[in-house]
Amino acid sequence: MGKVSIGVNMEFVRHEDKSFEWGVAKAAELGYEYVEPWVHLGRELISEAGYFATISMSEDPIRIRKICEKAGVKMSGLSAHTPLCKPDISGNYLKQAIRFAAECGAPVVNTDEGPKPKWTTESEDFVLMRYVLAEAALFAENRGILIGLEPHQQYSQTPEGLDRIYGLVDSPAIGINFDTGNSYLCGHDPLVWLDRVKERLVHLHAKDISIQQSKDERGKVTGTPAGCACGDGVNDWKKVIDLCKKAPRDIVLSVECGTVAQAERSIKHLKQFV
Repeated sequence: MGKVSIGVNMEFVRHEDKSFEWGVAKAAELGYEYVEPWVHLGRELISEAGYFATISMSEDPIRIRKICEKAGVKMSGLSAHTPLCKPDISGNYLKQAIRFAAECGAPVVNTDEGPKPKWTTESEDFVLMRYVLAEAALFAENRGILIGLEPHQQYSQTPEGLDRIYGLVDSPAIGINFDTGNSYLCGHDPLVWLDRVKERLVHLHAKDISIQQSKDERGKVTGTPAGCACGDGVNDWKKVIDLCKKAPRDIVLSVECGTVAQAERSIKHLKQFV
């Protein structure tokens, strides 16, 4: 039986125009035990200038670890979403994210299959995904890092589709990063789907969906970047957490919301059940 802890994805400070350091300190101030940073390749002006809380993988990962240690938080994983169907993009990116995770102290790298190329067939896409995941799994196994596959795009929008991607490569490094919001918007019952994958669960995106977004988008989209505050939407968090407690691994619920105020309401709500 796994332990359940509460973290927050750095999405929650995206609109604050603040640095990564500021976002980590804010998460700690709100009472979060974990953060889930975003990572990107190369350099770009916005985060370099301290106006956006993403991390370049050209950064020193030890510095990132020390920022979290100073604030008194740990990393639940890295948000490293990249289109697995496009190996020219995702191959080196995902392997670099795994290297970075091993050095900065993040145990999980989360990703999904991403938007597919316009010109490939479904069968070709699964060959391409198998290639990327097989290469990435070797890196992950050697470093003790887990890869969390998330329901988010065209093939993972059903339980059967996510299982098919998971089954492409037989590796102990590959697991499921379940997303309670994306699974709901795809038209499924998140609790039923979570129960299906709990034995393979390595991380969870705690995303709630407002009644209005549910009315507007359910069954029409495969996911959303961020939800409302946990407790303000459609998900039953007590039942979600009860299922996570049955997972064989310790699980961090990484809250995915869009504002600091939503993050504050989310942790207050979730703490009742953890």
